[in-house]
Amino acid sequence: MLENHAKLMQFFSSSEDIVGRKKLQKMIYILKKCDIPFEERYEFHFYGPYSEELTLRIEEMCNLGFISETKEEKKNYYQYRYRMTEAGHDFLKHSNVHLPPFDEHIKEMGAQSSRFLELVSTMLFFEQLPKDEITEKVHIVKGKQNYSSEEITEGWNFIEKIRRIH
Repeated sequence: MLENHAKLMQFFSSSEDIVGRKKLQKMIYILKKCDIPFEERYEFHFYGPYSEELTLRIEEMCNLGFISETKEEKKNYYQYRYRMTEAGHDFLKHSNVHLPPFDEHIKEMGAQSSRFLELVSTMLFFEQLPKDEITEKVHIVKGKQNYSSEEITEGWNFIEKIRRIH
């Protein structure tokens, strides 16, 4: 019944604190695009791929006490910090869910900004298109982000690197 929750708990057990809702959304999406079997459906939204299902599951896991969500005030906005709790660790011990290893993926993504992960996830969202059309699409749907050609090249290099991890 809580198989998808357990998969997410495995994600949290493999990561340190996840800072930012956007970063959390992008990390799960990128893992999914690396063939890690997360079930959440994604649609394209303001900040790239977004899953309402993921938002609801995270809220449920916070309500169950499996994940702590801390609201932190920044200069002119709030951000959220997520961390697995002891109850979350206990829950995971009793789950039979096993995912392919993705600790190295998380380490690589954790070192990136949410802005960069937004770029990478947007590129992956349109990956069925030829590369030049993806670049064009990024400039259209992410015009306000003003991604440079260097950043897009870095995005492609990151996608290749993260997909080579086993």
